[in-house]
Amino acid sequence: MRFATIALCSAAVAATGFAGAGTAQAAGNAVIGGSSGLVFDNNAACSLTTIGYDSDGRLVGLTAGHCAPTGARFGAERFLDAGVIGTVAYSDEGEGLDFAVLQFDPAKVTPVRNVGPTTIAGFGAAPAPGEPVCTSGRSNGFDCGVVWGSLEGTTINQSCSKPGDSGGPVTVGDRLVGMNQGRLTGIGGVGFNIPCIFPANPIHSPAFFAPIDQILQAVDATGGVGSGFQPL
Repeated sequence: MRFATIALCSAAVAATGFAGAGTAQAAGNAVIGGSSGLVFDNNAACSLTTIGYDSDGRLVGLTAGHCAPTGARFGAERFLDAGVIGTVAYSDEGEGLDFAVLQFDPAKVTPVRNVGPTTIAGFGAAPAPGEPVCTSGRSNGFDCGVVWGSLEGTTINQSCSKPGDSGGPVTVGDRLVGMNQGRLTGIGGVGFNIPCIFPANPIHSPAFFAPIDQILQAVDATGGVGSGFQPL
């Protein structure tokens, strides 16, 4: 896993009964947008970064690569009766930029820009140190914190990140600027693993995210599903 010596993977273990969802009959479309909870057939639960269309018109989305391998099936945590709603088209499984491209079944998914307080209407530039960003995920919900700076290609920020928030969007206003990938647990052999219990308590290990422009460049470089991605 990326940053295995300094960061904790924040993919939660799902306890949702999704293993049987592959044979379930869909009772309705899953309403999916940035920060929606996803459950994978490897029993992991993570958060969706964003949803939209690639240059070939496929309904696709992004999440963290350590959530599931290429080929894994997934469902929507709040709409399990819809069954399997897509597959992981590509995952670097925690290596490199730690991202995965998801291909959705458009017959089972209603894509949306808004999930709770999070709206994604386009992309934004990576924020500078001292600027605030907001994160959102299926475990912690919505939270905001100040950017500390960069470390080994990721951006450190004082947001709350819990297991299951991996893949969630990092936003400035309605602009997507990054993908949440976990929290730091130490640097240079010095540990400081302080889990975030609730956002109002500022004493916790900082979160880190990959800038969305770097991830989009890597997606385009694959030349496959997700290339030319644009959010709704």
